[in-house]
Amino acid sequence: MIIKTLAVGPIMANCYIVGCDNTKQAAVIDPGDDADRILTTLAESKLTVKYILNTHGHFDHVGANRRMKDATGAELLIHAQDAPMLDSLPQAAASFGLSAESSPPPDKTIDDGDAITFGDITFKVLHTPGHSPGGVSFHANGVLFVGDTLFAGSIGRTDFAGGDFDTLIASVKNKLFPLGDDVTVYTGHGPTTTIGQEKRMNPFLRMG
Repeated sequence: MIIKTLAVGPIMANCYIVGCDNTKQAAVIDPGDDADRILTTLAESKLTVKYILNTHGHFDHVGANRRMKDATGAELLIHAQDAPMLDSLPQAAASFGLSAESSPPPDKTIDDGDAITFGDITFKVLHTPGHSPGGVSFHANGVLFVGDTLFAGSIGRTDFAGGDFDTLIASVKNKLFPLGDDVTVYTGHGPTTTIGQEKRMNPFLRMG
């Protein structure tokens, strides 16, 4: 599995390019900004994008959806509960004093238990609300892409519209922790971590 990490945009959201070694098919997770950098990295890696995957609908994670879709023709997937956010990205960004391009609507919506296959890789979709109602995580082969649900030593904010602290904690403990301590967690901002590390050290989640 090929994994490339790019911190994009003024809020430095992590965009991930995940590619199949054998077929060179790829998914781009959370293209928040800097579409040219993402496309250059794809070209350098000789990868063809099959899917654009949004872990949630906040502008710093989806701001380059339109550029990426126009350039690649890939299918855009997001959970139905966050899909409405794609209609108001410029307004959402403006509330932070920033700008974002509007996103096209999703080609399909995804939900808990869905499978997304590109090349030899199959992501299982986990609905992990709390940071946003339609937040999802993608799990495959010992790696987990969580958006803003979980960070190294922290968790996603729950004070945005549709956020809920108790829901987020339940998502992490009930959906993510059971995947196993050795699973590598690719977060929406900041460094990677592991499930085991967050069980032991995360002050929001320590299991005692």
